[in-house]
Amino acid sequence: MTTLMIATGNAHKVGEIRAILGSGFACSSLKESPNAPEVVEDAGTFAGNATKKAVEMAKWSSGSQPALRKVSEREDTIFILADDSGLEVDALGGAPGVHSARFAALDTGQTANSSTASNNAKLLRLMKDVPREKRTARFRCVLALTPVLRTRATDPSSVCFADEFEIQTRIFEGVCEGTIGFEPRGQGGFGYDPLFFPQGHNQTFAELSETVKNELSHRASALAKLRAALGG
Repeated sequence: MTTLMIATGNAHKVGEIRAILGSGFACSSLKESPNAPEVVEDAGTFAGNATKKAVEMAKWSSGSQPALRKVSEREDTIFILADDSGLEVDALGGAPGVHSARFAALDTGQTANSSTASNNAKLLRLMKDVPREKRTARFRCVLALTPVLRTRATDPSSVCFADEFEIQTRIFEGVCEGTIGFEPRGQGGFGYDPLFFPQGHNQTFAELSETVKNELSHRASALAKLRAALGG
């Protein structure tokens, strides 16, 4: 059994990860660790944001083992799993990209995440005159997996120990190609799902069943690589 703390408070995302990884992984989320620090996602890439979250959470957890013992009483390695993901639209030069969660808020200079409705409305507004054949896009997911290292009081350099978290971080990436629709369709999923038609399908992510989505999504692709790396 591999133990993961998922570095997100997004319940939809946690549910997807648990469903895709299956019973071979014991997963908890930040909601189960209320004192976890806030990590500012200010990197310019998905990999940078995911790595920053995973490393910072692993450093915090290394000195806060009781927070993880309720997940695993064994001395197995515990990992922090962080992801950064978003939508890249070719007609918009790759936007919203790393700003997917706060796409609409960028117009007001706010740094907090925007509502799903406002993000989707902005995307549709910007894509209003883009013809069907040029509405290509993709969802991209980058996962960062960092082991929680036990604090070693005899280490000659705390800086070297801190750097070890980043050295041992592994990156896994997944992409799902598709197109952007002209109006929202479907009640499932979250985020931009009602506007995204995965390649080869005439239904949006919000219309497809969770089972189908979890077989072809960007997150499923990245998690399959992670599972293979961990022997799951």
